[in-house]
Amino acid sequence: MEIQDKKSGNVEIFYLTGRLDAYAAAEVEKKLISATEKTQCSMVIAMNNLDYISSSGLRVLLASLKKARKLQGDVRLSGLQPYVKEVFDVAGFTQLFKIFEKEEDAISSFK
Repeated sequence: MEIQDKKSGNVEIFYLTGRLDAYAAAEVEKKLISATEKTQCSMVIAMNNLDYISSSGLRVLLASLKKARKLQGDVRLSGLQPYVKEVFDVAGFTQLFKIFEKEEDAISSFK
């Protein structure tokens, strides 16, 4: 699992590459939760290169969403691959997150 980040205005963007499973979940959670503590809690998680997500990965994303919303922010997702989108559908997460095809659309949705 590889995670990179950058800022676009006051939106923090995270790029996930590889597999978000139990092995990678702690590292990703640490990075996402620390971002909610130092920004205005506007995050986009770009998942164009995320091949797999497990229940541990879903838990990390949900924890980040709850933390951001508690601080008057939000988490938006972009570029879900078909398998990942299917997992989100089955778990009911498509109802919790605002999901966009393009990263740019997710970023501009905060304005």
